[in-house]
Amino acid sequence: MNLPSFLWLWKIAAWSMGLSLFAYFLLGLSGGWMFYGRHSKTSPPLWLRSVHYIIGSIMVILVLLLLVIGLVGTLGHYGSLGHSSHLLAGLLTVILVLISATAATQISPEKPRMRWLHIGTNIILFFSFAMVSLTGWDVVQKYLP
Repeated sequence: MNLPSFLWLWKIAAWSMGLSLFAYFLLGLSGGWMFYGRHSKTSPPLWLRSVHYIIGSIMVILVLLLLVIGLVGTLGHYGSLGHSSHLLAGLLTVILVLISATAATQISPEKPRMRWLHIGTNIILFFSFAMVSLTGWDVVQKYLP
């Protein structure tokens, strides 16, 4: 690709990453509220599960947007992929987000393991987000003049 500047692309990526992390934080709060309600025998509000799903869906879209931006930006700038560990960290994050989202849609009384897969994946996702943020900072430094 022969685009005049990728600065606009990195601005979208920065906003998407910030919003993804904010969504992850909100999902942690709402998920914790549901977990507490389930174990303390108090019912969380009826709207909480829907809000949790909506925020989760938004996070999936943002992470997929980040994947596309990273691939397009790297291919456009370098002509190939694999110039840093950010690619592996990003792919791991995308995979974990998709596993978590898929497990969330399968949670039911008949499939209690899906809840634990969802929660466990989200715990690992914390470290994956940290790694992709750190490696992403290195990538940003390469593109800034």
